Amino acid sequence: MAAGSAIQIPTRLPLLLTHESVLLPGSTMRTSVDSPRNMQLVRSRLLKGTSLRSTIIGVIPNTSDPTSDCDDLPNLHRIGTAALAVQVVGSNWPKPHYTLLVTGLCRFQILQLLKEKPYPVAEVQQLDRLEQFTNGHKSEEELGELSEQFYKYAVQLVEMLDMSVPAVAKLRRLLDSLPREALPDILTSIIRTTNQEKLQVVAIRPNRRISHGSITEDEEEEEDHDDVVILEKKIRTSSMSEQALKVCLKEIKRLKKMPQSMPEYALTRNYLELMVELPWNKSTKDRLEIRAARIVLDNDHYAMEKLKKRVLEYLAVRQLKNNLKGPILCFVGPPGVGKTSVGRSIAKTLGREFHRIALGGVCDQSDIRGHRRTYVGSMPGRIINGLKTVGVNNPVFLLDEVDKLAKSLQGDPAAALLEVLDPEQNHSFTDHYLNVAFDLSQVLFIATANTTATIPPALLDRMEVIQVPGYTQEEKIEIAHRHLIPKQLELHGLTPQQIQIPQVTTLGIITRYTREAGVRALDRKLGAICRAVAVKVAEGQHKEAKPDRAEVGEGEDCKEHVTEDAKPESISDTADLALPPEMPILIDFHALKDILGPPMYDMEVSERLNQPGVAIGLAWTPLGGEIMFVEASRMDGEGQLTLTGQLGDVMKESAHLAISWLRSNAKRYQLTNASGNFDLLDNTDIHLHFPAGAVTKDGPSAGVTIATCLASLFSGRLVCSDVAMTGEITLRGLVLPVGGIKDKVLAAHRAGLKRIIIPQRNEKDLEEIPAHVRQDLTFVLAACLDEVLNAAFDGGFAVKARLEHLNSKL
Repeated sequence: MAAGSAIQIPTRLPLLLTHESVLLPGSTMRTSVDSPRNMQLVRSRLLKGTSLRSTIIGVIPNTSDPTSDCDDLPNLHRIGTAALAVQVVGSNWPKPHYTLLVTGLCRFQILQLLKEKPYPVAEVQQLDRLEQFTNGHKSEEELGELSEQFYKYAVQLVEMLDMSVPAVAKLRRLLDSLPREALPDILTSIIRTTNQEKLQVVAIRPNRRISHGSITEDEEEEEDHDDVVILEKKIRTSSMSEQALKVCLKEIKRLKKMPQSMPEYALTRNYLELMVELPWNKSTKDRLEIRAARIVLDNDHYAMEKLKKRVLEYLAVRQLKNNLKGPILCFVGPPGVGKTSVGRSIAKTLGREFHRIALGGVCDQSDIRGHRRTYVGSMPGRIINGLKTVGVNNPVFLLDEVDKLAKSLQGDPAAALLEVLDPEQNHSFTDHYLNVAFDLSQVLFIATANTTATIPPALLDRMEVIQVPGYTQEEKIEIAHRHLIPKQLELHGLTPQQIQIPQVTTLGIITRYTREAGVRALDRKLGAICRAVAVKVAEGQHKEAKPDRAEVGEGEDCKEHVTEDAKPESISDTADLALPPEMPILIDFHALKDILGPPMYDMEVSERLNQPGVAIGLAWTPLGGEIMFVEASRMDGEGQLTLTGQLGDVMKESAHLAISWLRSNAKRYQLTNASGNFDLLDNTDIHLHFPAGAVTKDGPSAGVTIATCLASLFSGRLVCSDVAMTGEITLRGLVLPVGGIKDKVLAAHRAGLKRIIIPQRNEKDLEEIPAHVRQDLTFVLAACLDEVLNAAFDGGFAVKARLEHLNSKL
């Protein structure tokens, strides 16, 4: 390659094998020499050499172990750098070694390995013209243009840095003083790169090195460039809004100018890919057929008439007017009544995508609105992420447990939901990560909650509340045999020919093992029964496989009992051997006790009301309606009123109201203390207790129950054992309406009570109670405490009190 004044390197070069670093032309490198062959090269060639040519060596990367003594040509990289040994320093600690300072001259290619020991020597071909780096002669026209362009880009990049830093200022001066053609190699040696990337630069021709201006392989570079181009095409062809398109085009422009090594490169690219994936204008077409929707809802859910009616109303309006904005429905009811599954059925009915967002315990508003992109690890909120997941802009979003949102230092997520759930605002919902508006008006939002008490008023105002009360016993039986039992049989690999659960057994599970508003505990009990039966069926199959067990059927050891009429046997009668496969296992009350243990609810209510000072109230909880016992006792004291049972302030106020009303009406009802005095608190202390002290109790609806309990205590008469009551009282003895009537009535019905006292102004709520439940109960509508007391005691309360008073006078 020699021509004119070009400097030539020797055609035979001793090779220094490096493992830790790669030397590039024009750069300087300090390397440690400790392998046997490299140390022999330093001793024989560099330390004993007298001419300049003896200090020129070939530095080539070694792909094998650097301490190995059997290197040959296949383990050597074929492209290396000829270098000038500038300095040699020796040391004996921690072991003998040399440190070389070498400067790269030009690249060469190994043609043939001449010898391997004591150090390798190869015949090489020079690849670069040294005159390009040592004099000011112009290179080829094409290479000169490329090098000048590379120089301009390098200057622009350095000037973006802080010039006040000495190293940056020195690098800027270095760019002006270095030959243009040497810049790619020298800059590659300065910046942080891997050895593999430097090897790629060594292997590329000078013009290719400059034109690409990169240390990555040409295939990779073009592929990355193509990805950015494809991303830009996707952005331009997407159906995003004009505002979003403007932002994305600005970001893609920044991305093209941004080095890939910058952390912001990945963040920007992730942002653009998300913007492309969002369903800005992609939606599914609703299947608006009311008859089919009614069939789907009836097949999936038994009862729940009020809720299904509202859903069908929504579908009917959608059928008549397609541009109806999605309403925000909030299903409020106890656990296990099917609120979440109804939302899934609505999506199936409409033919829409369904996505559930669990909000229980969420305490960061960024979960709803997303993080700003200035944060490391920022991401969009759950709303935008859900839209990306479903891929359409009109899904059904179920916001589960919206009443269990919490506040923290990171903000209030309930407040962040205000814009999401407002039909007048959510057409331009702005996520902090996107920072552009997204239309949520076509999304059908459904929220679920156990109670509205913990939902902020502003958020509750944006939702249409639909109460989902608990089920009656009859409804639970139907649900169990339509849905729960078939589901459990499938989960446990059983068939109806292997197990039978009569309705009377299901009723026993409902009344004696589960007292709940929903059917979740009932489902678990049925699962326990199926597991026990699965064990018996598996044992029976195993025993049938043994031929010697088939003959035991007629022997004395057989403990199976089959009745003469071939009726199915109970699982309790098959303790040792399973029944034959053709004989299903019948689950009766004996089997229930064997599988589920003793009944959990065996105590009769009448046993609790066998002495004065006890009354039954009805309470509402987020888990449904519950019956509540109130107990009272009196003793000598100083007129103090003690309340126990973890009561709230409203409950304590109701107790003070009740005792004040009774004291003001003591003469009329002939109520006296232990001393026969009409002042009920004279030398008398009263203790009111609400059992189940671990459960927090509060609310005004226990007022009538407390007054009845105290009236029973001071009169010495027993409250009727089949009576429960609810209602708020005033200081004048009026009975005010309360909420949760249906849940409370169903709780009384589950407990076997027959008569219920409710406020007169709650008469309208009786229409929501199923007809068969109303037939089993007697309702007393009371407007004042006088009517409550007369209904709570046999023979009335006021009349009998007057007769007893007249008899005492006579």
